[in-house]
Parts: sequence; C-alpha cells; structure tokens
Amino acid sequence: MTFGIDMAIGPIIGFIIGLLYVPLLLGIARALGLYAIVREREAQVFTLFGKVIGTLEEPGIRFPIGYFGVKALLVPFFGKLYRVPTTLRQHYQRDQMVNSEEGTPMGVGIWYEMQVSDPVSYLFSNANPEGSLQANVASSTISTLSNLEMDKMLEDRHQLSRRVRAAVSPLSEQWGYKLGSVYIRKVAFTDRQMVDNITEKVVKRLVQVTSAMKQDGENRVGLIKSETAYKVSQKMAEAAAARPAIVGEALNSIAERDPEVLDAVMEVMETEQLISSGAEVDVLPRNSEILVQLGGSG
Repeated sequence: MTFGIDMAIGPIIGFIIGLLYVPLLLGIARALGLYAIVREREAQVFTLFGKVIGTLEEPGIRFPIGYFGVKALLVPFFGKLYRVPTTLRQHYQRDQMVNSEEGTPMGVGIWYEMQVSDPVSYLFSNANPEGSLQANVASSTISTLSNLEMDKMLEDRHQLSRRVRAAVSPLSEQWGYKLGSVYIRKVAFTDRQMVDNITEKVVKRLVQVTSAMKQDGENRVGLIKSETAYKVSQKMAEAAAARPAIVGEALNSIAERDPEVLDAVMEVMETEQLISSGAEVDVLPRNSEILVQLGGSG
C-alpha cells in the first residue's frame, strides 16, 4: 500500500518541479540568446561590438543562431538587443502659425501618419527621429502655406497636403520612417477682432443677398400678376366684341323660324332694359278714362 502511494506521489512532485523549473530554464535560454520571441508589429535589432548583425521582423519564436550564426550567442554578453515598435501611429500638430498673402495670421492644424519602415536607420541615423519628423512636418507646412492667397489656403487643402507629404517623405525615409497620409485638417483665424469683422461682413452680406432675393421675388410676382391681368382683360374684350355678332345671329335664326317668338324675345329684352334703367313706370288698366282724356286732349 505504501509502495502504491509513493508511485502516485512521484509524478505529482515531478510535475510541480517542472512547473517551477521549466519557466526558469526557458528564461535563462532566452537571456542567453538561444531563442527570441518577436511580437506583432515589432522588430528586434541585434548588435555586437557596436555593429548591427541582423534584424528579426517576422512575429513568432525565432532562433537567432539560425539567422546570424554562432555570433548571436555573444550578443547577451558583448552586444545589445533593441526592440523597435513598427505600429502605425498618428500625430496631430495644432496652431502652426502662417501668414497669408494679405498678411492675415492663420493657425494651421496638420494630421499625419507615421510608421517605422527601417529599424536600423530609426535607431542610428537620428538621435530623436520622432521629434525631428514633427519639426520637419511643421516647417514644411509653414513653408508650403506661407504667403498663399487666403482663398487658396482655405479651399485647396487637399493639394497642399500632398505637397507637404512630398516635401517631408524623402527625409523621413532617411530616418527610418515611412510617412503615411498627411492632411491639413484646420485653417483658422487667430486674431479675434478680425474674426468679428469677418463675421459682421458676412452677416451684412447675407442681409443684402436676402433682401435682393426678396425684392426679386416680389418683382417676379408683380410681373406675373400684370401679365395675367392683361391676358384676362384681353380675353374679356374679345368676348365682349364677339357677343353682338353671336346675339344677332341667334335673333336672325329665331326670326326665320318663328317671328312671334322673336317678338316675345324683343319685348322681354326691352322690359329688361327698362327695368335695369331704373326709370319710373306707371301701370294703368287697359280701359282707363285717363287714357281717353289724354287722347282727347291731344
């Protein structure tokens, strides 16, 4: 029974010792340069006696001795390992001061992307490559936009951004950087009084344009009304001129077919005219003596 317990405890103790010593052994092997772990978006530069012997950029577990030979084993003792991040980074510089052609002070904001493309040049070509790149972008932006017309500075930012990138890219490549997109995101006035003056002018101009549009609309409406009234009066005149001929033709047609109806129509028309005239009419019986007396006196 005791022998069985010892047989069960032995593997457990071995497993625990393995958990304790295997990471330690791996760490010692890594410190001695037997293998290296290259992370995503990372480059490892190996130097020996102040000289670069090689670079590892592919992510994963790598064995430097297979790439650089036996001298890779001397790096932990007589050299140095540099880890360089190669991720794409973005930077935004605010309020770069430039003057327009009219002498107006403007504040320019420029946004750009950067990525390490040559780790060796990045480490040894410039003591401060990131700061130098920022200064180069700022100076190129100022030189490109200075003394430009204000309209062009405000409207042609896409073309100006491409010019800044073309000016900065050659020097950034010497420092191990790859310059990505460059864009002038903001062009603003820095003089508050000038901003207020421009705002006032814009408001006045908007008022003028609005009043001009309103007056033009009223003129167009008045013109349409006058044209419509003219056409209506013209049609009414044509109708009034055509009425006697139409009525005369109708009366002639009635006279040809039935003269009695024509007489009745004429009497009705005469009565209507008499009523519409507003004259006083005295209506007497047919056999009235007044008519006899009037006839006798005549």
